[in-house]
Amino acid sequence: MFRRIVPRDRALLALLAEHYLLSSSQIAAAFFDSLRIAQRRLTVLHRLGVVHRFAYPNAEHTAVPYLYTLGPVGLQLYPDAYDDPDSRYGRAPRNALERARRIAASATAAHLLGVNQFFVDLLAATRLPNASGARLVRWWSEQHATDVYAQSGIRPDGHGIWHAHEHTVGFFLEHDRGTEDLPRVVAKLRAYARLAEFGPRYPVLLWLPTLQREANVLRLLAGVNTPMPVATAVHGPDPAGRVWTLTTDLPAGAAAAGGCTSCRPSTAPAPAPTPAATTTDRHRPSRLVPHPDGISSGCSPRLRRTRLTAQVNAALAPRTADRRGR
Repeated sequence: MFRRIVPRDRALLALLAEHYLLSSSQIAAAFFDSLRIAQRRLTVLHRLGVVHRFAYPNAEHTAVPYLYTLGPVGLQLYPDAYDDPDSRYGRAPRNALERARRIAASATAAHLLGVNQFFVDLLAATRLPNASGARLVRWWSEQHATDVYAQSGIRPDGHGIWHAHEHTVGFFLEHDRGTEDLPRVVAKLRAYARLAEFGPRYPVLLWLPTLQREANVLRLLAGVNTPMPVATAVHGPDPAGRVWTLTTDLPAGAAAAGGCTSCRPSTAPAPAPTPAATTTDRHRPSRLVPHPDGISSGCSPRLRRTRLTAQVNAALAPRTADRRGR
């Protein structure tokens, strides 16, 4: 049995142990050259009991992709897998089937799939012909990151370290589905600010569902100083692309106008950058330094949308006040 599980299968099982569930299309994007090839291999793994699969019905009664989680064999290989997305300290499931049922019934399943899609899109970007060494160095789930950074009280939807274009940047993800009021979304930044006082100042990425919601967030955060960079972008297929705008990177008057002027057409001349956007800003690259473990923890703001790692200034020296945040 175990001889039939190849390294690619083990890599998939490690993700399912950490992140609960992935759709067939997500698995195909992360590991396979086509959806058909992925489906064939997943069928084999399902028949061997390596993975469980289920699907949610929809109102149109059309075909929906299977969602995969660990089966009994997969759980034998990863006995320390997270077992309940809704309760971190509840009773452990008796078997893999009970674990799968918990995940399928979870109120956070749709949110988990959205968060996982963000990271899968990063993985898919590493497999492109022009990836040039890009890689997702780390992908931690909400529960993993919450445990590691418990002292600060943060609860990110995910934590990652992304390497591309000869730069490496760590980040925390807040995946927004438009289900919370904006003040509550913005209030989450307080815990990240506490972490930044003694740990890494990783950028906080606000991944938002619409341009209008992004504009509202940027308006709320205009003029708000935080010890870590905060960047926004709208849900899309390429989070590694030129899609990010830092909250300190708005021209004068943009907040009053309703958000970032770089993401909407305008007939008026572009206003001059605010004088406050200088190297005195705590967000600016002259003040953002790598984490002591060698991972850069900041973004360099630009007026236009930038890539996740295009902003990193890798030449900066570590700050002496940094302490362990891992």
